[in-house]
Amino acid sequence: MNNQGIGTWISRRRRRSADAIALTSSGSSLSYADLASRIARLANALAARGVESGDRVAFLGNNHPAFLETLFATTTLGAIFVPLNTRLAAPEIEFALEDSGATTLIFHAELQPLARAGAWTSAVTRRIIIEGEASTAVEAYEDVLASGADVDHRATVTLEDPAIILYTSGTTGHPKGAVLSHGNLTWNCFNAIVDYGVTADDRVLLISPLFHVAALSMGALPMLLQGGRVVLHERFEPSEVLRAVEAERITMLSGVPTTFQMLQEHPNWESTDISSLRTLTCGGSSMPERMIEAYEKRGLAFSCGYGMTETAPGATAMPPQMSTHKIGSSGMKHFFTDVKIVDEQGAELPPGEIGEICVSGPNVIRSYWRRPDATANAFMDGWFRSGDLGYFDDDGYIYISDRLKDMIISGGENIYSAEVEGVIMEIPEVSGVALIGVPDEKWGELPLAVVNLAPGTRLTTQDIIDHLTGRLAKYKIPKRVEFIDELPRTASGKVRKAELRAEYV
Repeated sequence: MNNQGIGTWISRRRRRSADAIALTSSGSSLSYADLASRIARLANALAARGVESGDRVAFLGNNHPAFLETLFATTTLGAIFVPLNTRLAAPEIEFALEDSGATTLIFHAELQPLARAGAWTSAVTRRIIIEGEASTAVEAYEDVLASGADVDHRATVTLEDPAIILYTSGTTGHPKGAVLSHGNLTWNCFNAIVDYGVTADDRVLLISPLFHVAALSMGALPMLLQGGRVVLHERFEPSEVLRAVEAERITMLSGVPTTFQMLQEHPNWESTDISSLRTLTCGGSSMPERMIEAYEKRGLAFSCGYGMTETAPGATAMPPQMSTHKIGSSGMKHFFTDVKIVDEQGAELPPGEIGEICVSGPNVIRSYWRRPDATANAFMDGWFRSGDLGYFDDDGYIYISDRLKDMIISGGENIYSAEVEGVIMEIPEVSGVALIGVPDEKWGELPLAVVNLAPGTRLTTQDIIDHLTGRLAKYKIPKRVEFIDELPRTASGKVRKAELRAEYV
């Protein structure tokens, strides 16, 4: 077998840790031997149904063992895994399926209406349902898996081959498919293992969706590579998280500031035994000082980091022992990754000077799926241009000064203004719109739409929301709309969002 890809990891781990628990979900557990067997069967079953190297297999579902089984089975074949965000609207699902050219869709029964609507005009020819009944057009997941042989599939896969296409909303509207190679994911795991000290004795509780690269690549994959245990929760429920931390003796927990805030504010926080916790990783936005102090009282420190889908996703990470000394920082460069700050001409800047953050390393993508224009614009002299602004201090710790001008992070979800603005502009009465983020105690930020109406027309906030409902994911829909006579613009016609932020934020 000449397969260097991530698809072989569980099979290789079975040789060393056959009886160790790999996955725990909904009260049931799978050993590495059990998981390897199920992956092998699914891989062979998919191959028998025509899935070949380079084909795309899409997955629409919440945190469930089938997500990881499908990922490993698909990549074992040299095919490409396409995880879909379950929070998207049907047109967004449809775009991802069409753009990726996925021919197989595996989906959870509770998402069947979304799967049907999203795959209506796509190239999907094979549909497999999880925890649902088969029909003439859909096969049952467990039946498919049972039909495959428990033998390792023979395929040639290199570290340079694509493993996953992850769709990330673009600043120009349509999402872009970031192509993560087997090497990108492997090196990102090395970064996590080195900088977080992941071992076979660790147990990670995943409360963020696996279709987000952080949960998958910083939580599940490093843990399974090392032979540790992954505990999956389909949804985030603070009481269940606290119960699981105590009962499962969780050592590693990842989330965004909102999730950690909700845990700390829960009535069971003080009474829960969290002594097993060793590593808390946080991304999405900076951790408020009051939250750092609240967890420090329980003997815990955060390792806040910075990254993006295109870096698989780790670029920097904070050593936990420095979290209170470098408040506001997103840490240091990951072990195998390089980061620099440059000016508008691409010249590297010294510590203390703000510029664009650029990233290089074996964990950085080489391209977007079928988007040579976007790929060319994203790189400068081999470095990935993040579009984010920041600076290093004299000790090598990075501070993020600003994000992409038009991006809002709400509860860990990225909201790109251009995408939402484009849908609002479909309304005939709207002559101009600008989306900005306003601070929110719970979610970090919430989207606010500032709308300019055509003369003599009238709309309400509910009219805007009604138009967006069903067209965009719920988290992208503004919770507040302000109507304004005229949007402030530059001489070239661009909206001066800084003025809007100054007024409304």
